[in-house]
Amino acid sequence: MVENRPGAGGNVGSEAAAHAAPDGYTLLTSGIGNAISATLYDKLNYDFIRDFAPVAGIMRAANVIDVHPSVPVNSVPELIAYAKANPGRVTMGSSGVGTSPHLSGELFKLMTGVDMLHVPYRGNAPALTDLLAGQIQVLFDSISSSIEHIRSGKVRALAVTTATRVPSLPDVPTVGEFVPGYEVSVWFSISAPKSTPPEIIATLNREINAGLADPKLAARLVELGGAPMPMTPAELGKLSADEVAKWAKVIRAANVKPE
Repeated sequence: MVENRPGAGGNVGSEAAAHAAPDGYTLLTSGIGNAISATLYDKLNYDFIRDFAPVAGIMRAANVIDVHPSVPVNSVPELIAYAKANPGRVTMGSSGVGTSPHLSGELFKLMTGVDMLHVPYRGNAPALTDLLAGQIQVLFDSISSSIEHIRSGKVRALAVTTATRVPSLPDVPTVGEFVPGYEVSVWFSISAPKSTPPEIIATLNREINAGLADPKLAARLVELGGAPMPMTPAELGKLSADEVAKWAKVIRAANVKPE
């Protein structure tokens, strides 16, 4: 049974899961949002690293840099040059303050030295609507949200944010091909309350990884712009800690505050 508990950037549901019985029956769909929230929010009633036990990875996906066809750039280097020639005048949309698309853009700005004006929206859909209408020039977006518009030519994809190209957009380069060291993966995982017995975590990890090995599931994840992310609990624990540290630096350097 899936219980959606929205609110506060996913922190309502995360707090409930952190304080649930550690019996293996209440699990959290965790990921990059939790790693971001660890620094974005000053006061949380849980600690993502301290209060959760990593169980298994699920999926790794990319964000994509889209531009409106009227923007006179066809590559990441051209976008950097255009933004530097027009400081503060290039509008950069995202699905909201503190989301992975927003911080993908902030990391891009920090690593390239460009000054683009962030325009936050409440979700991917209104941001994409304004990009299609030419109301904003650049959009850091999820691939699943904009892929059909990319394929139809209504928006131009400059690059994906992951370290490697994605099968659903094989001709679109990575940002890292032009900005060495740049990488953003939108990742999803399963976490359990901290005191969940190791044998339960081991069983869950084994079964989840077996499911990820199903070719049909893998193909579906590729359609969504991602790929299966099988991991041991230890590997997921390292990823989680590394991501918390990474986004803490970006949030503080860009002075990002929650809405």
